[in-house]
Amino acid sequence: MNIHEYQARELLQRFGVATTRGKVASTPEEAERIAREIAPSEIVVKAQIHAGGRGKGSFTNGFKGGVHICHTPEEAREIACKMLGQTLVTHQTGPAGRVVNKVLVAESAQIGREIYFAVLVDRPTAAPLVVASTEGGVEIETVAARSPEKIIRESIDPLAGLQPFQTRKLAKHLNFESSQLKAASKLFDGLYRTFIGLDCSMVEVNPLVVTTSGDVLALDAKFNFDDNALYRYPDVAAMRDTAEEDPREVEASKHGLNYIGLNGNIACLVNGAGLAMATMDIIKYYGGKPANFLDVGGSATEEQVTEAFKILVADKRVEAILVNIFGGIARCDVIAQGIINAANTVKLSVPLVVRLEGTKVEEGRKLLKESGLALITASDLADAAEKAVKAAGSKSSAGSPS
Repeated sequence: MNIHEYQARELLQRFGVATTRGKVASTPEEAERIAREIAPSEIVVKAQIHAGGRGKGSFTNGFKGGVHICHTPEEAREIACKMLGQTLVTHQTGPAGRVVNKVLVAESAQIGREIYFAVLVDRPTAAPLVVASTEGGVEIETVAARSPEKIIRESIDPLAGLQPFQTRKLAKHLNFESSQLKAASKLFDGLYRTFIGLDCSMVEVNPLVVTTSGDVLALDAKFNFDDNALYRYPDVAAMRDTAEEDPREVEASKHGLNYIGLNGNIACLVNGAGLAMATMDIIKYYGGKPANFLDVGGSATEEQVTEAFKILVADKRVEAILVNIFGGIARCDVIAQGIINAANTVKLSVPLVVRLEGTKVEEGRKLLKESGLALITASDLADAAEKAVKAAGSKSSAGSPS
């Protein structure tokens, strides 16, 4: 689940992390009122969408940039008027862009220097890890590629937590002056407590800034949450903005399906994340393009399979569907019955390729054979992928003008 910048600031402030003053506005009038509360400081108005590169983006109405510095409340109102309700296109949104429904109106910081700071889960050790760099304001992947020696890593004992000596060590490595060490250490500690206190998988601040007056502030933060722990934080779960998400993914989440929409033409329905990734890879290997990642899980029900098919066929780009099931916990006969129900419910108009293997596979194959469905069976994954790519190609040829 992603959250907006203004929501991330609210969570940071809850744990005592220093940020600039500011609030979110849904109307130009609200933007002006908030700016008056902040005055006489310089004001920044920032479009709130789930995408980076907002400052360099463009609105479809011709207005340039999703981040603007304002000097008066009236100017803040004018800028908000040009942003709200308009579509902002950045390098991360793609050409379709995202509609801006809210803007953050905040005090503008006079930045002396920028720092990158993140707390995340280190997969090899399954423990928290701090990743930091003096090269803030730049994507960490770029820093890693160009200047890997500028990336600092500090492992954290999950039982002891982030210790004072570690915060001081990090502050010194990040070139904080002695007068700034206390503020920097406090901010680092607050970020770690945020990470632990909300069951995050990552809290990233980029940039963390030192102002010209020496203040240490978190300006922009990105959160990744452990979705399996969100039930413990209903206030955080309520921050979800489904208007910012792919409608297919929103619908899939309602039925407990792990779905990520892509731009290909071969839809996949698979049980198991690893098998789903392998299925996508082999589709690419045979020259096709996956339309999605869809893991129905190890305990999929007939109802879930039916709902999954509804989501797949609703994608107009889909020209074939590949079902790849390896029954361990999930039984092939249950999946097969779900396929039959789904096909009868949604009235498939694209070729369907099915590969079943594992628990109750013979029963599943028998159900499919006796169903009367016009489907294509496959003996193994390679056979299934090859047939799906061929079937999608045939549909494309049939649908194109001669």
